[in-house]
Amino acid sequence: MTSVRLLDVPGLAPTAPYAYAATTTGDHRLVQLAGACPLDADGRTVSPGDVTAQTTQCLDNLVTALDAAGAALTDVLGTRVLVATTDRGDLHAAWDVVQDRFAEHPVPSTLLGVTVLGYPDQLVEIEAWAAVAPG
Repeated sequence: MTSVRLLDVPGLAPTAPYAYAATTTGDHRLVQLAGACPLDADGRTVSPGDVTAQTTQCLDNLVTALDAAGAALTDVLGTRVLVATTDRGDLHAAWDVVQDRFAEHPVPSTLLGVTVLGYPDQLVEIEAWAAVAPG
């Protein structure tokens, strides 16, 4: 059972496809994940030039890291999605993949277009924070 409660906030736009805030109570263990990158198991950047495929790989890697920490997507408190682009269409493409993966748990998120990311051919990186109930 998830320990995260997503909040709709009265007075803020009701059409946002995500919660405006998330909270947890009690003695939950916080999990800070490094930015999930679009790397395969050998450390190579997957799908150069393809924002959608790179976002999918980032989310797959995020789920793997969450699992290693004893957490799941439903434990995520929030995300920050970074896309190396000046094209709003690329931002929407990445967001569509994130929104689909978090469909049942639409966490607070920030979507940013940035100049460059760390790995060659990298277009996407996703940071996340989670809270796991004791036990």
